[in-house]
Order: sequence, then structure tokens, then C-alpha cells
Amino acid sequence: MTGRTRRDACPGVLRPWVADDGALVRLRLPRGAVTFEALAELLRVAERHGDGTVYLTSRANVQVRGLSHLDGQLEDEVVYAVLATGLVPSTTHERVRNIMASPLTGRAGGRADLRPVVDDLDARLCAEPRLAGLAGRFLFVLDDGRGDLVGRDLDLGLVAVDAESAQVRAGRHGWGPVIPLDQAAAALTALAVSFVERAGTAPNAPWHVDELDGGGTALLGAPRKRRVETRISSGPPPLGKIAQQDGRVAEHVPVPDGRVDARLLAELAALSPRELIVTPWRTVVVPDLENT
Repeated sequence: MTGRTRRDACPGVLRPWVADDGALVRLRLPRGAVTFEALAELLRVAERHGDGTVYLTSRANVQVRGLSHLDGQLEDEVVYAVLATGLVPSTTHERVRNIMASPLTGRAGGRADLRPVVDDLDARLCAEPRLAGLAGRFLFVLDDGRGDLVGRDLDLGLVAVDAESAQVRAGRHGWGPVIPLDQAAAALTALAVSFVERAGTAPNAPWHVDELDGGGTALLGAPRKRRVETRISSGPPPLGKIAQQDGRVAEHVPVPDGRVDARLLAELAALSPRELIVTPWRTVVVPDLENT
């Protein structure tokens, strides 16, 4: 147990955080992925109901501020507008979809393509009723072996050791077995369920794996030695054009102060993007562009 006496208040759409400038909502983007159309629609929501800006977070999510509310709940019109963006596929599990992954995974660099793992994990989290109460700060971090996220604090995650396998992580210092990537989402979901069962539901229940008695070892059992392949680190990708493995390019775009407004959206629109990747460095990657 922890010394806290309150439950997790990390915001979502159906449970916003009320600040001095109005209600704040946070929308989770597993691996930072969002369509251009969805981001544009969310900005329209911010312009109509909030302060006119979409904010990028250091967990590769997005949030909107300054929203009107009644006694701490968004007005129905605002809720419907946010849900219409398609960024809340599960109203019961909206706050638990915190999955960071190497932003360029499967496109440029790294040992493995973690996009299928993230998609599988997201689906499993949303399908597991026991995980609906997972703290909104509980974080999955998946590093594709390049080392750009290996130094991040996390609750559960993995680091790819080759194209087909990864070493599981639990807590800051817990290293588990090396498993096939096609089993990774199921393994991480099972560990999350184990965490919820151990943590309990008391007001002072742990929010994070490292707050359990025994930390990550409590979930992993016998500790494993950290694989040498995971001892790698790298910084964020360079800004500008990045060559992809398929011959196309990605454009890594700076976002001043992590704020997406109409001007920035117009710059992104000029690239004719389909998918965007919000990064943990509060920038945006526009992938799959023709190399002209």
C-alpha cells in the first residue's frame, strides 16, 4: 500500500480534470498513432469548446484544455464531439490505453516492428473487464531495440532483442523472460491483470508496479538477468526527412511547446498525411511520404 488516501484522478473524457481555465481531457494514442482527420477534428473541438489548441504530452498522448463543464463533468455536446473523433474506442477503458512505443518502429531502424504488438495489446486491454480500473498513470513502454525508450519510467513493457523476440519488463528494474513477439501482448495483459489483483481497490492501493511489495519481481517471479541486447540507448530521431526501409520517407516535424494550432495543422496538411505519430518528445512524425 502507499501513503496516498485518494484514488487516481488522471483525466479522460468521461472523467476530466477541472483546472482554473476549465476542464482538461486527455486522449490516449497507443504508439502515438492518430489519423490526420482525427487530429483535425479534435482541433475543431478545441476551437469550438476549449482554448483552441491540442496539446501533445510526454507520453505521446493529446489533451484539450479550457472546456466548459457542469460540476466537473463535460457537457453532453462536448462529450459527443470528442467521441465523434474516433479517438475513444472504449468508454470503459479510455484511461488505461497508455502504450508508448518507439515512434519509427517498423519504418526506420530498430530490431523489430512493434506496431502489431501495440495493436494487439490495445485490443486485449480494452477487452479485459478487470483492467477497467487500472490507474490512468499506469504505463506500458515498448522499445523496438533501438534504445530510444529504454530509459523511460514504466510499469510494464519490453525491449526487442531481435526481429522476433523481446525481453519483458516489469517496473523500473524488473527484467523477465525473453518471449516471442507474437506472445508479447498476451503476456503483458496477463501481468497487468496480476498487478490489479495484487494492488486491490483501497484508496491507498498502488498505482504503479514499483509500488507493490517486491516491485516487478512480485509479478515476474524469479528475476532474470537483463539481456546484453537491451543495454542500448539513443535519443529522439533527427528533425526533418528520415529514410524509411520501404524507400519512402518520414518527416519529423517540430511542434513549438507541444501545441497544435490551426497554423501547425496547416503545415501538416501540406504534406498530405494519412497517419501521424505523436512522439514522447512532443513532436510529430509524418510517415509514409513519397521520396520526391
